[in-house]
Amino acid sequence: MKAIVQDAYGSADLLELRDIDRPVPGDDEVLVEVRAAGVGPEVWHLMTGRPYVARAVLGLRKPKNPVKGWDGAGRVEAVGAKVTDFKPGDEVFGNCEGSFAEYARAKAAKIALKPDNLTFEQAAALPVSGMTALQALSGKGRPRPGQKVLVIGASGGVGSYVIQLATMYGAEVTGVCGPTGADFVRSQGAAHVIDYTRENITDGPHRYDVVVDNAGLRPLPVLRRALTPRGTLVIVGGEGGTAFFGGMSRGLRAVALSPFIAQNLGNLVSVARHEDLLTLKDLAEKGRITPAIDRTYPLAEAAAAVRHLEKGHPRGKLVVTI
Repeated sequence: MKAIVQDAYGSADLLELRDIDRPVPGDDEVLVEVRAAGVGPEVWHLMTGRPYVARAVLGLRKPKNPVKGWDGAGRVEAVGAKVTDFKPGDEVFGNCEGSFAEYARAKAAKIALKPDNLTFEQAAALPVSGMTALQALSGKGRPRPGQKVLVIGASGGVGSYVIQLATMYGAEVTGVCGPTGADFVRSQGAAHVIDYTRENITDGPHRYDVVVDNAGLRPLPVLRRALTPRGTLVIVGGEGGTAFFGGMSRGLRAVALSPFIAQNLGNLVSVARHEDLLTLKDLAEKGRITPAIDRTYPLAEAAAAVRHLEKGHPRGKLVVTI
């Protein structure tokens, strides 16, 4: 089969299209014939091995799995001995190990039947970013009707889903993005837009009940000033920061400080959960959320997709088609 392979950590220049053996699913896995794969920050982390602390899981000296990709959508080709929820021919989406390939293994607990109303490309744009947004707005981060929500990094994959979900919950959403992303952010449901090249998030009179920071650039004191006295901050992922810890150090500081102040400060590292995929499937089929795709690339041009992710500001998700 054809796959995008990388032998050592580094830039997109190291991604190569090769013929390799088809993977064999384990007892609790399925083999998916991949039709489309999402391209998000998680692919960059897998490719570069940064932050370095992540290499304890990804592989210390080189990637444990040389095939890139994490999100995927396609058809079940074969199932493991212990899998009872799926059968060959089922159309599925979720977390696939090495989805930049014609075939990929997936844990049965980390996939779900594809939403009936979505294409494979749309479905591949949903799992990681959609689950991250869903988990960011859960617990104390879930806004109540009428509350004000600030979404930093609003034009990206996670940001677009956070806007849609927060609007669905009845919140008044302000999105932070660059000057070229304003119309897109409004189209996702944001009532207001802040152009970060022209103003700071604390310049206006408004303070926010919930701030979701998906960009990783602003210091913790600045984020706190944007909150109401009892507001909730959700720092998403490990973007920004140092090469070793990435943005995790900022998130850890937020968690350590939170018990001593009235504001609720949290750090989210999303996890793949079958129940969240089912929720996203239901919301998509009801038209409550819609994946936004900036651009699609054929498998042979996966490196170009990653470069676009690094250098540009995709409006929504990038997708590789197989």
